[in-house]
Amino acid sequence: MNDNINRDNLDFLYDAIMAIKTREECDAFFEDLCTIQELKALSQRIVVAKMLTEKRVYSDIVNKTGASTATISRVNRSLVYGCNGYKIIFDRIKKD
Repeated sequence: MNDNINRDNLDFLYDAIMAIKTREECDAFFEDLCTIQELKALSQRIVVAKMLTEKRVYSDIVNKTGASTATISRVNRSLVYGCNGYKIIFDRIKKD
């Protein structure tokens, strides 16, 4: 991870997220924490990641999400070379 990120701050954020118990709490927390644009960007990226794992083509992803090809490429790079964070979450979502 980037050395410019304060680890204590990041850990506090992660602890806060893991303390969320309901969708309503999650909605309230992220609405307070993030701007509308940040929420749009985060939600767009996870949908792009899901579509990429489903082997959807870039043109379909652009049409469905409005994401730029640069964003799609960035997310794809995370899927290929990242820490498997998306895979972990998608596997858990499938089980529920």
